[in-house]
Amino acid sequence: MDALLKEMIRQEPEMIRMLRRFVKAESPSTDPSAVNRFGKIVAEAASPFSREVREVGSSRKFRTGNHLKITVRPPGSRRSGQVLLLGHLDTVWPLGTLKQMPFRISCGRAYGPGAFDMKGGIVQGFFAVRNLLDLGIPLKKKVVFLLTSDEEIKSPSSRALVEAEARKSDAVLVLEPSLGPRGSLKTSRKGIGEFQLQVEGRAAHSGLDPDEGASTILEIAKQIITVQSFEDKHSSVTINTGLISGGSRTNVVPEQAEATIEVRIVHQEDQQRVEKKLRSLKPVDRRTKLTVSGGFIRPPFEKNPQTAELFQHARKLAKSLGISLSQASVGGASDGNFTAAVGIPTLDGLGAVGDGAHANHEHVVIDEMPRRAALLAHLIASLGS
Repeated sequence: MDALLKEMIRQEPEMIRMLRRFVKAESPSTDPSAVNRFGKIVAEAASPFSREVREVGSSRKFRTGNHLKITVRPPGSRRSGQVLLLGHLDTVWPLGTLKQMPFRISCGRAYGPGAFDMKGGIVQGFFAVRNLLDLGIPLKKKVVFLLTSDEEIKSPSSRALVEAEARKSDAVLVLEPSLGPRGSLKTSRKGIGEFQLQVEGRAAHSGLDPDEGASTILEIAKQIITVQSFEDKHSSVTINTGLISGGSRTNVVPEQAEATIEVRIVHQEDQQRVEKKLRSLKPVDRRTKLTVSGGFIRPPFEKNPQTAELFQHARKLAKSLGISLSQASVGGASDGNFTAAVGIPTLDGLGAVGDGAHANHEHVVIDEMPRRAALLAHLIASLGS
């Protein structure tokens, strides 16, 4: 058996102990103190293999927790370049979720909030690097972990940091969960836009003077139908009006209304086309006024030859470990969208195999953790000249 894989399998109970400790440290994006507490636990777990563990604070305006940067340098080497291992500390689960979803092990699966998305991926990344060093397998490049605090809330404070670190890297390996029971890697993701459509109208008594009013709810309903026509299933552009609000009383013609529209795209050219259409909306009732704000918050992670080459390389390494590796395109986004968009070869989904991200049955498949950690270790060691 491969030496790395053999050692990882031996360490599986230790992996689960680390995962248990990570999951029990709840870290919702919206609670910076909780994220920072978890960050300190992660920093401590990294101390056996790195002396360069640094918290990176975010601007007060974003109100997010600190990000964590962990650097591992090749022993006795001055080789240039780096491999970026990208992940996040935050989860979607609020404090107290553990009372309803405690960490537990059942039928070869480890359950708990954040286990799959993506604390299991951090555990695998740590064991991958630690074992490379312990077994004396040479690193050809510096390895940097960047673990952000706000990925689940669209990365407002960390985007610039992620992009800057990516530009210093020869490749980015994203520790987000894999896809499906086969553990497929993600070689493309949709970009995401969020737009707010606000309508101002004219209030009136709905019984005495209905014709004097200019209904914003009626206007916004008509606009939503128009916006939905911008969807293009052929080019995989999807549009969802997920939130709508307006009005004050049932007997008042509403003078204010607002809708939040999400757009997901595969190609950069679709981003420009759809955004132009949204910003060109005109009122149907000319007594109303439309305002469109917002924009694209994550660029598309498009398929490209560099990522395809990186995947094929990972596939060959996986085969030697008995893993049949597949790839997939997904509608969800990650911080890998940023790194791919700045032109750095990016391979996503190198984290845990499991299911239930953001759901009550969130879990990781325990026996897959050593195998995926070994694959990641081989991939890190093989990158560079």
